[in-house]
Amino acid sequence: MIDHARDLLSLDETTERLIAAVTELDNAAVAEPSRLPGWSRGHVLAHIAHNADALGNVLAGLPMYESAEARDADIERDATRAAAVQLDDVRDSAARFRSRAALPADWSRTVTLRNGVTDSAARIPFRRWVEVALHYVDLDIGYELHDLPAEFTERQIDFLRQRFSADPAVAEVTGPPVALLGWLSGRSDGSGLKAPGDTLPVLPPL
Repeated sequence: MIDHARDLLSLDETTERLIAAVTELDNAAVAEPSRLPGWSRGHVLAHIAHNADALGNVLAGLPMYESAEARDADIERDATRAAAVQLDDVRDSAARFRSRAALPADWSRTVTLRNGVTDSAARIPFRRWVEVALHYVDLDIGYELHDLPAEFTERQIDFLRQRFSADPAVAEVTGPPVALLGWLSGRSDGSGLKAPGDTLPVLPPL
């Protein structure tokens, strides 16, 4: 059973750790490339902030984003902001999400995310934790996949295996959890993993 309250606490811990790390970045560091192709650290930070508000919208029963185009435009617009502005937005948007999640609610209800995807409201705190944790890694500022809690890693592996369940070969890939998470999340080439026929299946875009 999903424990949204426990996930919110885990999210708080990772968010606080992220904010402390971002505090150390200056304008030049924010403008440097992240590990995501075509994105600077500023792009990643803008996305982290906007995603908090987007998932708050989901909990409120509103559209996650105005549109895909608006989402992308907002990230592009805010990617070049100064480090202090990025930090304030990450911190303030996280607080807004936490306030929304603290309101009395039916956590068993079904909510709608992007592209018509639906999920239980109770899973939204974990989805937010995923966004913060994996994009913290993407910032390339000293937080790595192996620093993630083991529980997080196992749960996200299970989630991504289910997401790619249309290809049974994905379920047959084995290896160390950190390597599996890296491959399934598009953050590694799958080195150290084993698959039938010694060929890893091609994963669809996330």
